[in-house]
Amino acid sequence: MEHTSTLRHHLYIIIFGTHTRAGRAFDIGLIIAILTSLIVLTLESFESVRELYGPTLLYIELGFTLLFTLEYILRLYSSPKPLAYAKSFYGVVDLLAILPTYLALIFPGAYVLAVVRLLRVMRIFRILKLVRYLQDSNLLLRSLLGSRRKIFIFFSTVAILVTILGASIYYVEGPDNGFTSIPQSIYWAIVTITTVGYGDITPKTPLGQALASFTMLLGYSILAVPTGIITAELNQEMNAHRSLVKCLNCMRTGHDSDAMHCKYCGSELAEPDKRVVPVKD
Repeated sequence: MEHTSTLRHHLYIIIFGTHTRAGRAFDIGLIIAILTSLIVLTLESFESVRELYGPTLLYIELGFTLLFTLEYILRLYSSPKPLAYAKSFYGVVDLLAILPTYLALIFPGAYVLAVVRLLRVMRIFRILKLVRYLQDSNLLLRSLLGSRRKIFIFFSTVAILVTILGASIYYVEGPDNGFTSIPQSIYWAIVTITTVGYGDITPKTPLGQALASFTMLLGYSILAVPTGIITAELNQEMNAHRSLVKCLNCMRTGHDSDAMHCKYCGSELAEPDKRVVPVKD
C-alpha cells in the first residue's frame, strides 16, 4: 500500500509538476508528441498525401492516440482528486483529444470528428505555464465580458438595419435580379455591410445600386463601433490593473502589470504572480 502511494506521488510530481528534471523531460516529450500529432492531422487533410501514405498516417495516429490515452489514465491515477481533474477544463480537453479516434474505429462516419483532436494544442498552454500570457488573456476576457451589454445592443441594432436593408433591396430588385427572397436579401445586406463583397448577388437597377452604395458607406461607419467599445473597456481594465501594483517604498501606483521595479524610485516590486486582480461580476 505504501509502495503504491509512493508511486502515485512520484507520478504526480513528474506529470503535474515542472520543478524536477523528470517533470521537465516529460513536458518536453509531451509537447513534441502533441505538435507531431497535429502535423500528422494536417497532412491527412491533403488528398494526395492521404492517397500515398494513408495507412501509415493512420497507424501513426493510432500510436499517438494510445500514447495520449496512457497519459490520460496516468493523470487520473496520480491525481489526488481524479474526478476533479476529469471534470476540469483541461481534463475535458484531454478526453476530447483521444475520443474521436476511438469513435472513428467503431463508427466510420465519425471520422469527421477528427478535427476535435486540434484541441491538443491547447494543452501546451498548461505545459509551458505561460502565466504572463494567460494573465493577458484574462484581461482581454474581462474586457469582453464588461462590454457584453453594449456589444449586444450594437449587434441588435445591426441586425435590425440589415433586415430593413435586405427587405428594401428585395422590393427594389426583386427575383428577376437574383433577390429571390427576403432572407437571401438579408444575406446580401450582411455581406455588403461587412465589406466582404462576395459578388454572388448584385443589384442591377440604379435605385438598387444607390441603396448598395449607402449600405457600403454605412458598413464603413459602423464597423469600428465594437472595436471602440472593447478598446475603451480594455483601457479601463488596464488602468485598474496598474492601480493594484503599488510600490511598498514610495507607495505610488501606475506600474505595468509585469514591472519588476518601481518606475519612480527604482525599488523592487512584488512578484507578478502574487498580484491579484479582482474579477468583475
